[in-house]
This record gives sequence, C-alpha cells and structure tokens, in this order.
Amino acid sequence: MNGKYFELKNQKGIGKMKRYLSSCWNLMFLVLLLHMAGEDRNVMVEVQKEEVEIQREEVKIQREQVEVQSEEEKKTERIYLGSDGYLRDLLSRQDKEALIKTSDIQENEVYSFLQGPRSWEEGVAWSGEWCAFGVDGNSFGGFGCGLCCMANIYNTLSSYEVSPWDMCEYSMSVTSYAPNWESGAIGWRQMKEVLRSCGVTSYLYRKPTSYENFQKQMEWMKSAIVLVSSKNDDTYWKDTPGHYVNIWLYQREDDTVFLAEPGSPENNRSRIPLRYVYDALKTASSFQYLAIEEYSEDNNQWKANGIDENWNSP
Repeated sequence: MNGKYFELKNQKGIGKMKRYLSSCWNLMFLVLLLHMAGEDRNVMVEVQKEEVEIQREEVKIQREQVEVQSEEEKKTERIYLGSDGYLRDLLSRQDKEALIKTSDIQENEVYSFLQGPRSWEEGVAWSGEWCAFGVDGNSFGGFGCGLCCMANIYNTLSSYEVSPWDMCEYSMSVTSYAPNWESGAIGWRQMKEVLRSCGVTSYLYRKPTSYENFQKQMEWMKSAIVLVSSKNDDTYWKDTPGHYVNIWLYQREDDTVFLAEPGSPENNRSRIPLRYVYDALKTASSFQYLAIEEYSEDNNQWKANGIDENWNSP
C-alpha cells in the first residue's frame, strides 16, 4: 500500500515537472521571439534613417543644380545697356534697378570719371567741367581722385547718375569733409560714411601680409577704392606720392582687374595685373583700400540723379 502511494506521488511530481519545464521552454521561446522582433525593429529604424539621409542629400544636390542653372541663366540673359547711354535713357529707374540686381557688371557699364583739367581741355571721354573747378585756389585736378572713384561706384551700382563735383558737394554736406587751399583729398572714414549714406556697404582694410589673401578678397568684392604710391612700388605708377584709383571685375584666370584711373586718360579703362596694385599700396596711410560689398536702394538717403555740368559722355 505504501509502495503504490509513493509510486503514485512520484508520478504526479514528474508530471508537474514536465509541465513546469514545458512552460519554461514556452516562455524562453516567447522571449526569444520578442528579442528578435526588437532587433528587426531596430534594423528597420536604421534603414529608414539611412533612406531619409539619402533623400536629404538628393534634395541638396537638386537645389545646388538649380542654383547653378539660375546663375548661368542670369549670365546668358543679361541685357546690354550700352556705353552711349541710349538705352539707359529709355529705361525707367525701376527697370534699371531690376537689371542691376539680376545681372553681373560688365566693363562697358563701369563709370570711370577723370579729374584733370587737361582731359577736359582736350575733350577726352569721361572728363567734365568739374576738372576745371577748384576750392580756395586748390584745383579739383589735384584732389578729386577719391571723389571720382566714389561717383564711379555710386553710378555703376545704382540707377542714378551724378558727377564727381556732385559727390564733392554732397560729401561736404553729410560729413566733416572740407577741402581748402592747403588740402583737398577726402579721408578714408569720410569716404566710407558718404558711401553708406548713398546706400553702399563698404569695409576699410590694411594691406594683407600675403598676396594670396589679397586675391581672395578681390574675388568677393564688387569694387574697391585703393590708395597707391610710387614710394611703395613704381612698376606702374610713376612719381605718385599718393593717389586713389578704382578697381573692378577681378579675373582669376589672368589675375587682372579693370582699372578706373581718374588721373590718367591713357591708363583709364584698361586691364592691369592685380599684382601692380598690391605692390603699390601706400602702407604709410592708416588704411590701404575700401572694399565695396553691395548697394541697397532702401539704404540710399541721397538718391540724387542728373549731371548739371557739361561733360564728355562716352
């Protein structure tokens, strides 16, 4: 009797153990399935992240292609206004502003006023009556180089047209600039202040320690007013203690700039090596050049238009 009891009890215990082990195996299998499902979800998330990144890169590339195409279209769709002023007179100021904003400047659109009385006497293009003007016995031909450069920039970048003498009078009205018999050249900070009032953003710079840095700056500038001196280098400018000139349109391929030279009809509107400018920068001055970044019609507080003096328009 006792033997059957223990045998029956033992069989019941074995049955419980089998059910227990079966439950454990089922539980482990379930945990394994859950783990595998979690791994699959992680893999799917990573794949989705990679697909999103790829899509972002594709969109970025497409945007860059559109921007490049837009720039090329701007270059090919540029309208030539002509240096004779014919189309410039036909277009409204709003039309000219729109053309300037959506197009690159060409050499034939750059203003390049002259300052000397001989140029006016000989009827040279870009000279005018202002060449014979003076202040307290000080001839405009002796101090007007900076003012010619400023008028070049204002006229080229905006839809307005003023003379160097207009720029002289306006400079005297909005800054402390006061030319007299002893000194007439406009100073760097006065020049920057006047151009700011005309809607032109500019920055004063000293000569970079390396020519390569100067080249890089020229690539983003629309223009620059530079102070040169033959005391620093006389390769191009001779017998020139200090003289403002205006440079435009730097070309990396031949390392040249378009020169607006108010003091030399022969050199005016020519292309010269940028190296000539860099070597001749007048280091004795507090600054060596004023870099022109952009023009804003909204920031223009002057908006004068029209040249009253007689002049030899090209």
